[in-house]
Amino acid sequence: MKKIIILLLLLPFCSLSYGDDLRAVMKKAEEEYQNALSIKADSEAAIFREKERLIKEIEKMGADANKLVSDIGSLEKTLLDLQSAGKAQSLQNSDDRLDMREYMGVVLEAARDLEAIIKQSHFSAFEPDLLNKLSPALDSSRLPGMAELEIISNLYMAEIKRSGEVDIRTGTFINREGNISGADILTVGPFCAAFSNSKGSNYLQYNPENGLFYELSGAMPWLTGRNIKNYISGRCEDISVDLSKGAALKQLIHSTSFFDKFFKGGPIVWPILLIGLLAMIIAIERIIFLNRVHANTDRLMSKVNYLAAQGNWQECENILKEEKGKPVYNVLRAGLEAADENRETLESVLQEAILKELPRLERYVPALNILGAVAPLLGLLGTVTGMIGTFDSITLYGSGDPRMMSGGISEALITTMLGLEVAIPVMLVHTFLRRRVEHIVGDMEEKAVALSNVICRKCILMPLSENRSEGAQGFLLQEKHFSRNQI
Repeated sequence: MKKIIILLLLLPFCSLSYGDDLRAVMKKAEEEYQNALSIKADSEAAIFREKERLIKEIEKMGADANKLVSDIGSLEKTLLDLQSAGKAQSLQNSDDRLDMREYMGVVLEAARDLEAIIKQSHFSAFEPDLLNKLSPALDSSRLPGMAELEIISNLYMAEIKRSGEVDIRTGTFINREGNISGADILTVGPFCAAFSNSKGSNYLQYNPENGLFYELSGAMPWLTGRNIKNYISGRCEDISVDLSKGAALKQLIHSTSFFDKFFKGGPIVWPILLIGLLAMIIAIERIIFLNRVHANTDRLMSKVNYLAAQGNWQECENILKEEKGKPVYNVLRAGLEAADENRETLESVLQEAILKELPRLERYVPALNILGAVAPLLGLLGTVTGMIGTFDSITLYGSGDPRMMSGGISEALITTMLGLEVAIPVMLVHTFLRRRVEHIVGDMEEKAVALSNVICRKCILMPLSENRSEGAQGFLLQEKHFSRNQI
């Protein structure tokens, strides 16, 4: 078929004149055909060889693919293991970071707490570089190491040690005039500081803003300054300490005195003060008078009874004349003057003498009761006037500012306080004087009864010749005295 095709292709190029060359052409064509077959065979052989090579390559690549699949499986397993390990490591790292942050937070918190303690501590006035020593531990951009921990612990231990010491150092402070002064400064732990120099002695207050000591703005009592000076110089072993770190001293120097409160009470305090002064004068006068009245009555009565029992009336009168004006003596003197009377008359005379002396004993005592009742009423009046003033201020200015109302409230409370302060001791003194008067009156009655008994016994035992004229009249009088004594 291929030959026919070749001939048909070559036919147009041939002519009858070239018949002789047809064989040559066929031969050439045959040669070419053979060459083409040879080439084809070579090509087929090469193709087969390439196919075999490719098959081998494919087989090799299949083996490689199987190996790669196996490697991929092992790698995937390794990847899963690595991912699990990575997650575990990530969790561990997260825990480590949290622990590290917590560690840094604890260290920074301790450093900041120590910074606040150092700033508030008055020991910083003597060592101003303490905060500079602490600054490395306060750096939050770096991980604190052992050096920072050692700094914090050393500063804490130093502060604890200083807190338990009482020390005297030479230092400077700002006095009340605003000038810098030097002195021996006493520190009593972390509680308070004081100074003593040639100008005086007083407590100091530490200002953490500038790290300086300031003298208290108010003057302390003289005894307090003397106590500080003696303690610093070693002449005394105790000193007053403010455990509130200055709060009590501030309250002490800013506390109002009695006179400040007095002048804030308004006009009502003057009558209350006048009542208190008048009551004090009356109480002093009555106490002195009653003590003088009641002095040595027992000893005197024993002596008078002894002389009366012996019938020595003149000596009794001489003893009583020496103490004129005393109620007990006046009663006894009246009893001796009525010694010749019967018992009923003698008792009446003594009772009359007691009643006569009673107004002298009770003089001004009821006035104390009245003054003690009036003083709290005046305090209540001051309370009412003060509250009226407070409500007037509220009406004018409103209740937004409590200081506008403080004046009236202070007046109300101060007058009430002063009224009670006057009334309570006045009532106590009144009760004491009342009991004293009752005791003296009872003592006078006791002495009067004792004197009447002595006189009556003496009249019974006295012979008629010594007491009355002889005869029936003397006998009747003696019998009369005897009968009354029996009754």
